[in-house]
Amino acid sequence: MTQNRESGQTLIVLLAFMTMAITLTSAAVVVTVASIRATSVYSAGQNALSLAESGADNAIMRLIRDASYSGETLTLPEGVAIISVTGSAPTKTIISEGVVGDYRRKIQVVVNQSNNAVSVTSWSEVP
Repeated sequence: MTQNRESGQTLIVLLAFMTMAITLTSAAVVVTVASIRATSVYSAGQNALSLAESGADNAIMRLIRDASYSGETLTLPEGVAIISVTGSAPTKTIISEGVVGDYRRKIQVVVNQSNNAVSVTSWSEVP
């Protein structure tokens, strides 16, 4: 009779350890998935910022070549850069928005244009 009780107790202890192991493994999987998603969101945001900065660089180059440049939409493999140039000489404002999927980042650059030269007055990310 004593041997049956010990077998039953061993089975209960084994089930308790199995339950804890499954719970810990499930928690680890949930944390890993959340981390992967957060990394993906961060990466997409950084890619959108890079596109916005590339668009701003492109706009500065285009303004050097053509003082009447007003912007464009650049479609790249990573996403899209939407560029607009406003203002009148000598001060112009470039807004460049990088779009990667649902993520958007925007750069504002203020430049001074004189004697076929463009100098950057300010460069900042805007909401």
